[in-house]
Amino acid sequence: MKKDKIIIGSRGSKLALIYANKVKTELENKFSNEIEIKKILTSGDENQKDRLSNLGGKGLFSKKIENELINYKIDIAVHALKDMPSIETEGLITNFFLKRNSPNEVLISKGDIKFENLKPKSIIGTSSYRREFQLNQKRSDLNYKLIRGNVDTRIKKLESGEYDAILLSKAGLEALGLNEKISQEFDVDELVPCAGQGIIAAQCRINDNEVKDILEKINNEESRILANTEREVLKILEGDCDTAVGVYAKIENQKINLKAELFSVDGNKRYFMNESDEKNSFLKLSKIIGEQLKIKSQGSYKK
Repeated sequence: MKKDKIIIGSRGSKLALIYANKVKTELENKFSNEIEIKKILTSGDENQKDRLSNLGGKGLFSKKIENELINYKIDIAVHALKDMPSIETEGLITNFFLKRNSPNEVLISKGDIKFENLKPKSIIGTSSYRREFQLNQKRSDLNYKLIRGNVDTRIKKLESGEYDAILLSKAGLEALGLNEKISQEFDVDELVPCAGQGIIAAQCRINDNEVKDILEKINNEESRILANTEREVLKILEGDCDTAVGVYAKIENQKINLKAELFSVDGNKRYFMNESDEKNSFLKLSKIIGEQLKIKSQGSYKK
């Protein structure tokens, strides 16, 4: 039976709603169904002080939305893929993606100062061990401090003097129209992003064939390959919020290149892989890189 109304579930932050509206617009361009967005407050939004890993991990941003899906309160959940656990929740499927936005990291600093010109002991705000360890490899004379909250909150903390600079994803700033705030952009060779960075994902019930067919019509196949390639490495590593790992895939001329960077728990050891294969062999490539990183690191990345 055709649904008259499709309900999209989203976090209530400004950025999350922009992402949800992007999916809504894509659907409206192809279907006549009424489409509504339902705002859902997640545990990750309620606590914006503690490190995510101390609160239960990435699932904090998705669990309540997923529960609404499981209980038939919504039909589609929209997520920033980078905020999702690598293991799929039973009964759900996340395999529909919009075209990837920028995967790059950016620095916003007081006085628009470049990273290499920041004074020693400057305080850099970051929400992940990966970013902290990557930056520390470049400048160990700076102080790295946890920062939580949405983009606007983090910028306010910077402007109030709590931090000298903060590191954020470019995709979020672009979506919010805050490009003019960017002091410096790092490409993926300088800072390998987290898996799925810059990709908007749509999730639904695995048995909801009508919604799966609808989402298939807006799916970007290249993003699907990239998302599954990067997330497979996380699955093999059994990565969570404490795992300092960057994974980035790129397709060129029917080949797929995959680079991954993994750090030990203390950030002192770095393990790096960069391999290419035929595009259709993307999962084989993920498995090779994931297993090699496990062997090289000898478990030093796990607490």
